[in-house]
Amino acid sequence: MENIPKDIDGAFYLVHSMSVSSDYLTLEKESAVNFKNALNKTGAQHVVYLSGIINESELSKHLASRKNVEIELSRGKYSFTTLRAGIIIGSGSASFEIMRDLVEKLPIMITPKWLNTKCQPIGISDVIKILSKTIFNPKTFNRDFDIGGSNILSYKEMLLELGKLRNLKRYIFTIPVMTPKLSSYWLYFVTSTSYKLASALVNSMKIEVICRNDDINKILGIEPISYRLSLERAFSKIERNEVISSWKDAFISSDFNLNISDFIHVPSFGCFRDVREKTVSNRDNCIERIWSIGGEKGWYYGNWLWRLRGFIDKLFGGVGLRRGRTSDNFLNAGDALDFWRVLYADKREGRLLLFAEMKLPGEAWLEFRIIDNKLIQTATFRPLGLIGRLYWYTVLPFHSFIFNGMIKKITKHNNV
Repeated sequence: MENIPKDIDGAFYLVHSMSVSSDYLTLEKESAVNFKNALNKTGAQHVVYLSGIINESELSKHLASRKNVEIELSRGKYSFTTLRAGIIIGSGSASFEIMRDLVEKLPIMITPKWLNTKCQPIGISDVIKILSKTIFNPKTFNRDFDIGGSNILSYKEMLLELGKLRNLKRYIFTIPVMTPKLSSYWLYFVTSTSYKLASALVNSMKIEVICRNDDINKILGIEPISYRLSLERAFSKIERNEVISSWKDAFISSDFNLNISDFIHVPSFGCFRDVREKTVSNRDNCIERIWSIGGEKGWYYGNWLWRLRGFIDKLFGGVGLRRGRTSDNFLNAGDALDFWRVLYADKREGRLLLFAEMKLPGEAWLEFRIIDNKLIQTATFRPLGLIGRLYWYTVLPFHSFIFNGMIKKITKHNNV
């Protein structure tokens, strides 16, 4: 907080902790207090908070926390505005990615009855317009507004509409016996969300999130777009590979509390290593193949084993392979890449370093490096105790199969 400059005119608060801990109410309140105290020491005149619609008398834990944050932030020395939204539709958003996973993976869904709950989704383009037009607007000072799109739909209707857009015939049946815990596990295994986030969302989906009025649209002169158009724009971004960021790239998506700088230097002492080298005839093409690894393209060799490892990781509460990658062509430090995290990515240098975020009895790195027209592929594992060492020797035969095949595939077509 000491690094925050004093010459701030306004700020947006877009923080939540649902993926970090089951005790996110405490974390979110602490974050709000810290933010308020820090802003009070600056010249900030206006703070805008993006919250959730909280019009029911009985709130879920998730929405109650949103209300608590709103109360804390409103106690600052600045003018304050709360914008309350339901589901935000846009490429890279958690809600959108969860719905996309469900529709694209399941032709038939047996779902809990909360799928009949009504909500008022809003497109990300409208959210950005409202945020940018609200800041420093005196008509919005010290007020709260609900923001939503032009349609009120049930979650079931939203899923079916997404299926129509994707030309996918989907059948959804709701049953009354699915408990919140079972619903959370269902979302966790089928979609790319974490269990903690799934659990928080499920408990909120029983409550209708519909705007009280459209006052904010009149004040700002905004005509919200439809749910269908929000979906079309989201998929247009995906198809053009223009997704700038995704919730899955946040470190909280992995349940790891890590700093990249702590792992950028790969250790050697007390570690097991699998090092393979292969001559490269076309450096640029080889780098493009390395930078395209993971996600829909897979890992070039033994993909069924990678998928099996991802499934096992899910069973033990890990992230699995479902996070994929945000961009098909670009990798940057901090990006999520299936169950890896990009620590370092420099095409000019010819080096890509990944850190494993799957459940392991130790720590693992995977590095690709091109030196003097030679690709050096190195897997490093630092075991945690005896179990870690047993794990390494158990998977060693699979490593020999996978890593040898992978480097051959990466270098095989590099002269095309």
